[in-house]
Amino acid sequence: MPIKVLVVDDSALIRALLKEIIQADPELELVGQAPDAYVARDLIKQLNPDVLTLDVEMPRMDGLTFLEKLMRGRPMPVLMISSLTEQGSEATFRAMELGAVDFVAKPKLGIREGMQAYAEEICYKIKAASLARLIPRQAQVPAAQEQAVSSGPRPIIGTEKLIAIGASTGGTEAIKDVLLGLPADSPGIVITQHMPPGFTRSFAERLNRMTRLNVVEAKGGERILPGHAFLAPGDKHLLVE
Repeated sequence: MPIKVLVVDDSALIRALLKEIIQADPELELVGQAPDAYVARDLIKQLNPDVLTLDVEMPRMDGLTFLEKLMRGRPMPVLMISSLTEQGSEATFRAMELGAVDFVAKPKLGIREGMQAYAEEICYKIKAASLARLIPRQAQVPAAQEQAVSSGPRPIIGTEKLIAIGASTGGTEAIKDVLLGLPADSPGIVITQHMPPGFTRSFAERLNRMTRLNVVEAKGGERILPGHAFLAPGDKHLLVE
């Protein structure tokens, strides 16, 4: 059975391009399109899609508000479609916190060519999203997690200790959850996350605000010290010497 996809985006061009991309993949089936959240709500009831692609900025009700309501009333795998901007990336990470599985970045220029270039990635992420096991947000207990970490043994402080984390698409929330559980004097950390380059700086800043660690986007040449985490830029590899 093909994966049933509902596209929600106020841009007629983006809807048309996503239609072409989805219909070209025999494992996917486009069951409907919606220009805003209200139409999407009705189509979800009628069509029962397996995966929803959702724009962040929409008229009448923005994507984040709709996503929050959706995850409370009818949780389902959602793939966000976000502009490749600092503001767009902040909204995207908020969407991940609300329960979105992953995101695709809209190109700034040459939208048709850019979206076609992302076609393989879009289809892959839709298929991956369809396999997601959604965890109710209220089931997460950060306080208990923090207590468990603080009551455990303290790490050995020293620059010879290193934690390396790698994650593919959909790994942003997993990385956040791991770092939230680490103390401020944790061994130095290096992170690579499959993500467009325009999003990694915002992601690092968000982790820095939320965790007890000093998290930055790596520039190159930094000394890896306890309590510090370095995130590889989205278009770069990370090498530790």
